[in-house]
Amino acid sequence: MKVLVTGHDGYIGQVLVPIFQAAGHEVVGADSFLFEECKFGTDPAEISSFRVDVRDIDREMLKGVDAVVHLAAISNDPLGDLNPQCTYDINYGATARLAEMAKEAGVRRFLYSSSCSLYGASSDAPLDESSEFNPVTPYGESKVMSEAALHDLADDGFSPTYLRNSTAYGSSSRLRGDLVVNNLTGFAFTTGKVFLKSDGTSWRPLVHIEDISRAFLALMEAPRDVIHDEPFNVGTTTENYQIRDVALLVEEIVPNSVVTLSDGAFNDIRNYRVSCDKIAREVPGFKPQWTVRRGIEQLLADYQRLGLTLEQLEGNRFMRVKTINRKLDENLLDADLRWAAGA
Repeated sequence: MKVLVTGHDGYIGQVLVPIFQAAGHEVVGADSFLFEECKFGTDPAEISSFRVDVRDIDREMLKGVDAVVHLAAISNDPLGDLNPQCTYDINYGATARLAEMAKEAGVRRFLYSSSCSLYGASSDAPLDESSEFNPVTPYGESKVMSEAALHDLADDGFSPTYLRNSTAYGSSSRLRGDLVVNNLTGFAFTTGKVFLKSDGTSWRPLVHIEDISRAFLALMEAPRDVIHDEPFNVGTTTENYQIRDVALLVEEIVPNSVVTLSDGAFNDIRNYRVSCDKIAREVPGFKPQWTVRRGIEQLLADYQRLGLTLEQLEGNRFMRVKTINRKLDENLLDADLRWAAGA
């Protein structure tokens, strides 16, 4: 299949594209390249791509495309809170517009990178795909709105699928230091402290970015009647953790590290456990290969190999909101997070 991957130069995209290519698919990218200097290790081989804001993708870019893998988005809660209206414009408005154009262009499959964040503040009981939404941030709300817009477009010729990804972790050539497993492991490696900013009681489902990529591939290749207008929690049911238990795993794996609680530790209202039984049952082609323990071991090995420093981890290289704020301060981006003229 010919696949357009939006956000191919991002954290997940840099891992997903080679997996799709290895499966024999032709991949074309579309990215604004906001984070192309946020390098960690060696980039995979370049692919044919459009340097374009997701809000500006046009119909010509969709010619001959069989499937869209839509990753491009404001990627987390702190960045989403920076400019909520811009978050809605990019995460919801651009998604709806892209899907409408894809449908008109004859694209048959549209795989949307949603998030378990749309479950938001929930109880400790496991949530399946029929559970109620309770988003607590613009980022989570934008995912709910986008799923609804895509649902309205579904018909016999256009099949949207909603991948509600668990909280991601893992090494990537566009590393994110703002993800809980990546951050706790990085802080432990660079300081000897597994630094908890919350009280650690909240639950999170966790999934490696390679397994997210495998889920996209398996769902794209699955029979239409399995994936048409269907949501899937992406991950493994056994990989739900309280954050304090992740911290204890990091303490166990990173030599000479100890769990430390911030003086300002708070109770994080974002709390959800999810069941991933549906994707395991209905999509046998999806076979997760990672656990959080293995992911911490991978991250530690790469942090050691590449000499990660605390300045890098906490600075504007791997913290997405700090990258954006620096570019705003330097007038490289305008208020709507578009590249400024001449940037």
